[in-house]
Amino acid sequence: MLGLWLWHLRLRNAGIVDVGWAATLAGMATLYAMVGPGYGPRRWLIAGMVSVWGLRLAVYLWRDRVRGRPEDGRYAALRQGRRSASLFFFWFFQAQALLNVLLSSPALVASFNTAMPLQPLEFAAVGLWGIALLGESVADRQLERFKADASNRGRTCRVGLWNYSRHPNYFFEWLIWVAYAMFGVASPGGVITLACPAVMLFLLFRVTGIPATEAQALRTKGDDYRQYQATTSVFVPWFPRSV
Repeated sequence: MLGLWLWHLRLRNAGIVDVGWAATLAGMATLYAMVGPGYGPRRWLIAGMVSVWGLRLAVYLWRDRVRGRPEDGRYAALRQGRRSASLFFFWFFQAQALLNVLLSSPALVASFNTAMPLQPLEFAAVGLWGIALLGESVADRQLERFKADASNRGRTCRVGLWNYSRHPNYFFEWLIWVAYAMFGVASPGGVITLACPAVMLFLLFRVTGIPATEAQALRTKGDDYRQYQATTSVFVPWFPRSV
């Protein structure tokens, strides 16, 4: 994260922190699988789950928010009005590094679990992870295609999953962390992994997720987004309300 912070000074785009956050988690899970003493299929299975998720998300965020793009409005808003924005983002990047220590705990505890074979709860976690990863990928792709059409500039995406939730990508992202926690709970000491979906839910609803995203949408889309807020579920996909 220190290296990414230094790079961001050249890019002038703090969105690189999101790319690094996802990619670093994939790297940490792989490292745990390489050096952990646990049952091989278990540690490599969770490492594979985290790596597939992390690398997919990192590539998507790089293409959507960093490569050839202006700084995301959320980070631009954080930069404005600060006497030392670079110092602020230094600590912001380091906070992401510390967060990853906690969020990598499902892979860590699983990599120390020597019990054989895999448990039913772990198989259930893999199933939930697959559904959630598919949902997040579909939501990201639908939004990406909508934004690529110049005629949609200034309009709110209501395509596919976005017709049923204002943030389907965040919803399925949270389900992925529920799946990681389920996998971790099957290992000794795995109760700590329950903090992962709880922390993610807090971040999504109170910190850098939904509040910042909706504030930016209101700045750029105005009344069209206000109407969307009035009819569409904020998180869990559900049928639109009539107004």
